[in-house]
Amino acid sequence: MSQAKSQVDVDLLSINTIRTLAIDAVQQANSGHPGAPMGLAPVVYSLWQHYLRYDPADPTWPNRDRFVLSAGHASMLLYATLHLAGVRQVNAKGEVTNDLSVPMEEIKRFRQIDSRTPGHPESHLTTGVETTTGPLGQGAGNSVGMAIASKWLGENYNKPGFAIFDFKVYAVCGDGDLMEGVSCEAASLAGHLKLSNLCWVYDNNRVTLDGPAEWSFSEDVATRFAGYGWNVAHVTDANDLEMLGRAYENFLQTNDRPTLIIVNSHIGYGSPHKQDSYEAHGEPLGEAEVKLVKRNYGWPEDAKFLVPDGVYDQFRNGVGKRGAQGHAAWRTRFAEYKKQFPHAADQIERMLSGELPDGWDRDLPSFAADPKGIATRESSGKTLNVLAKNIPWLIGGSADLAKSNKTNLTFDGAGEFYPNEYRGRNIHFGVREHAMGAIVNGMTLSKLRSFSATFFNFSDYMRPSMRLGALMEIPAIYIFTHDSIGLGEDGPTHQPVEQLASLRAVPNMMTLRPGDANEVVEAYKLILKHKHGPSSLVLTRQAVPTLDRTKYAPASGVGRGAYVLADAAGGKPDVILMASGSELSLCVDAYEKLKAEGLKARVVSMPCWELFEQQDAAYKANVLPQNVTARVSVEMGSTFGWERYVGAKGKMVGMHSFGASAPLKDVLKKFGFAADHVVAAAREVLGK
Repeated sequence: MSQAKSQVDVDLLSINTIRTLAIDAVQQANSGHPGAPMGLAPVVYSLWQHYLRYDPADPTWPNRDRFVLSAGHASMLLYATLHLAGVRQVNAKGEVTNDLSVPMEEIKRFRQIDSRTPGHPESHLTTGVETTTGPLGQGAGNSVGMAIASKWLGENYNKPGFAIFDFKVYAVCGDGDLMEGVSCEAASLAGHLKLSNLCWVYDNNRVTLDGPAEWSFSEDVATRFAGYGWNVAHVTDANDLEMLGRAYENFLQTNDRPTLIIVNSHIGYGSPHKQDSYEAHGEPLGEAEVKLVKRNYGWPEDAKFLVPDGVYDQFRNGVGKRGAQGHAAWRTRFAEYKKQFPHAADQIERMLSGELPDGWDRDLPSFAADPKGIATRESSGKTLNVLAKNIPWLIGGSADLAKSNKTNLTFDGAGEFYPNEYRGRNIHFGVREHAMGAIVNGMTLSKLRSFSATFFNFSDYMRPSMRLGALMEIPAIYIFTHDSIGLGEDGPTHQPVEQLASLRAVPNMMTLRPGDANEVVEAYKLILKHKHGPSSLVLTRQAVPTLDRTKYAPASGVGRGAYVLADAAGGKPDVILMASGSELSLCVDAYEKLKAEGLKARVVSMPCWELFEQQDAAYKANVLPQNVTARVSVEMGSTFGWERYVGAKGKMVGMHSFGASAPLKDVLKKFGFAADHVVAAAREVLGK
């Protein structure tokens, strides 16, 4: 047998192993659909075996190429590949173990409880899964963030002769990914930024879950991406390894724009009978069809979870060997880099391990008491600039609202991130909130401390990305300004009412709504130290008083989520007033009026419910004693959720409708946000 013939045979054997592992796992789970893994197996095999720079023995290698399966429903394609490539599992401490990330028993437990092979890939469960995907378009958005991170890291840390960061990012997308708006936003920005290290592989199989794609999708994808400024290549047969190789080479030689490779595939290629129908319904093949497909592959019909002789070796000698060599060369290079550039190397090591630089919190502002005060977006801008100056890898931007969100980094050397100018710290996301959320997640997954910003009302446009950030438990930072009806004239279309309650409902999300300038500083300290989960920082457009901390409790109480700001004599209140954000000062004013009347009140600042819930029972009882049932909450948003704190006998001052368009003072008057209104509510719950 000729060498070329034997190479073709072992390539096909490896591809069919990916296919049959997917078929068997789906069939055993009786859940999912193997069509996309069957059609895409050659595409992913060719990429991993010949082009992906990846070391299965150390999947945390910082300069590895990133492989993102945006078409997360094809998860078995990734699990089978991770298994055959011998990718190692990383433990909770971040150490690479000798265990396989996806051993055969996990493939057999596909879609079962507590397995590492859930229905859609989850990055915090399974090493080698670079990001959690499934909601379509998200992985595509994440990949743009990863490509931005690679460009930024290379521009800031590479030195002549020392390419420390130049990783490439590959994302596999389907029709559904490209229909979703988030991928359109992300592709538009990637083309504008000329991210030549980004390659999307589009599985053009012409099938959606409903049926043929032509029922809903007839656009010319190639022309669209050319319009975005992408290089577009076409592979007319997914099974043609030579043509696939040429397309990947084309990407590697393109240095002025991202690349889209359109691959024509057949869902479930190999079955002469149910070629398209089962993917359309998202079902397993069924035992009889499984046998037909395997017979078509020249596979033993009754063998299950078979990995034929030579397949593990094939991967070991391909991606394994190439990755090990590339990684070893990188390690040698980085060791020399550390000697020559110790300061830069120290920054890199801290960044990769999630640590902060020494003195990261130095020079943070402290705000003097001021009854007029400033907007919390203003104190946020001042604080963010100091932190970004201290933390070189704190980078981000706004969805076209940087001046309004006060997220412009203006210190000397901050700079802008522009096409072919990748050193700067200010990213201009344009009016693309959803892609911004996904991109910030991708940058965070690449170990940058990344932030996004927009008006709080438009958190709704980012919600799917924010939810996945929380699911992955990554420390992304989402900054929101114009946080209530307090923004006035722009009216109810722009006034968030229900957003605060809905963010508080997201598991793993830390939602902070600071009450004055000094609470903002404390909130940022918490955010930067928070490693497991994203943070949402919710800020005002309007000025709020800076409280006199010689008279009231220090703002450091923010660290416990809620704290007693002002108290009755002897710490024995008859009524508790509680609030977050701009309404805190209303409670303080009401407290002073009640005190003048001889009524004993306590003010509790509640900037972060999640942190308060984590405190021990004694602390919580100390802040909100159970025997004080006269309670009033004040917040310019939906009252939903405050029940747990005010109790059955308390009163909630909040929003029960959308807002209104008018000057601030008129809006506040209309909806009853005044100190006298809080005093009246306190008297009511006291029965006075």
